[in-house]
Amino acid sequence: MNNQIFVNLPVKDLNKSIEFFTKLSFEFDPQLSDEKGTCMIMDKDSFVMLLTESFFHMFTTKQICDSKKCTEMAVSLSAESREEVDELIDKAKEAGGLEGETQDYGWMYGRSFEDLDGHIWAIFHMDESVNNKD
Repeated sequence: MNNQIFVNLPVKDLNKSIEFFTKLSFEFDPQLSDEKGTCMIMDKDSFVMLLTESFFHMFTTKQICDSKKCTEMAVSLSAESREEVDELIDKAKEAGGLEGETQDYGWMYGRSFEDLDGHIWAIFHMDESVNNKD
């Protein structure tokens, strides 16, 4: 079984979304990008396809929800450290994203942001050296 994952997200303005995520230091695969969508590289096996709403409609008969008003899912990304979590959230805010909640359980630290289309991105770090079973 192939273990690559491609998350598909509809966006209102592809160029603004590319600009936003570029400011967060993400890169894009030019071979899987055109005026209808782009492939944002998360790691060697994980990708986010940012698709214009009109192109996204080709893959579903359902209505696309307004993610600034409704939440259908959250994309969660792990980070190497608490500092990396904070750095990515700071970049998102500087690029125009909205800061979400902070959760600090000691062994797990996370923060979130909404991108320009209201999609929720949760960034977290888990300290596996801490025994959290007590």
